[in-house]
Amino acid sequence: AGKSTLIRFFEMLSWMLKAKNLQEFVLRHGGGDDQFFMGARKTPRIHAELCLDTEKGQNDYRFDLTHISAGDSVMVMNEAYRYSAHGIPTKAKWTEIEAVGKESSLLEQKHKTAQTIVNLLRQCSTYQFHDTSINAAIHNRWDVTESFRLRSDGGNLAAVLLDLRNGDRKRYELIVKQIGRVLPAFKDFVLEEEAGKVLLRWVGRQSDKVFGSHLTSDGSLRLFCLLTLLNLPPERLPDVLLFDEPELGLHPHAITLVAEMFKRLSKKRQIFIATQSPYLVDCFELENIIVASANNGETVLRNLPREHYQRWLDEEYQLSDIWLQQAAGGVAWLGDHQPVKREGSPDAGQLE
Repeated sequence: AGKSTLIRFFEMLSWMLKAKNLQEFVLRHGGGDDQFFMGARKTPRIHAELCLDTEKGQNDYRFDLTHISAGDSVMVMNEAYRYSAHGIPTKAKWTEIEAVGKESSLLEQKHKTAQTIVNLLRQCSTYQFHDTSINAAIHNRWDVTESFRLRSDGGNLAAVLLDLRNGDRKRYELIVKQIGRVLPAFKDFVLEEEAGKVLLRWVGRQSDKVFGSHLTSDGSLRLFCLLTLLNLPPERLPDVLLFDEPELGLHPHAITLVAEMFKRLSKKRQIFIATQSPYLVDCFELENIIVASANNGETVLRNLPREHYQRWLDEEYQLSDIWLQQAAGGVAWLGDHQPVKREGSPDAGQLE
């Protein structure tokens, strides 16, 4: 249903406004034509408009992407921004950016609103700990100085853990304790600095053998990354965190633990999670759920009005019960049917 489309969009923004390397993002994701719905012939333009609300007012940013056949790249054009203060009924006029190019020109703008928008969007980070292959960054020795924030792929996990062990021992011990709750065989990390670099290793309770990351299961590595990230102090986290299927490889008990940490962190940071896990869905309220569905191939995102599902909730159905029945074709999400128990396949639908 395209539930990761929103996550991918913010990843693209990160490449545009943090690294100013949109073309590298495009190259890594199949080339320019693949960025457009059904290809550039079907969709000649991508239009995006973002509304960033702050205490004082609303900062808006819009831009278009078009396909360049030569080199199979994209062009950024029609960029504009504006600021509208709260309490003023009419919106401010857009400030148009005349420059057109392969990279965003917003970063070169000296206006306070443009700089504010750049700073706000730079505080959005996507996290995807899927890559645990033999060449994944998490298996490498990492510079101990790159330890303030966890990378989006978790590559510098060892450096972050070493920094916490040396400077915030109680927080480090909490991470170790939480991992032990899910993985009883886990005892502690073995983090030794050598020539300014550190390698991710750990030791179990049954013996003194030290395990490297290459001997660690994919699910365990992802759990290490998630629990470390979610336990970092707020000042070491971005303002907006986006996660793509964080449940992959996790035991249901681990999913419940991670969900509780998501909810705790959401009081201080804004969090988006793309998931297809019934266990994770059941950890949240109906108002927290956005459904991603396909309409002629297009991704459509929609909220779930409580009044449409109150009968289900009154009969103590869980959110996953409603979702899985809809995914199997049993009951539509429109809420016009009586609850009917029916088994469904967790792989039949996707939910965000």
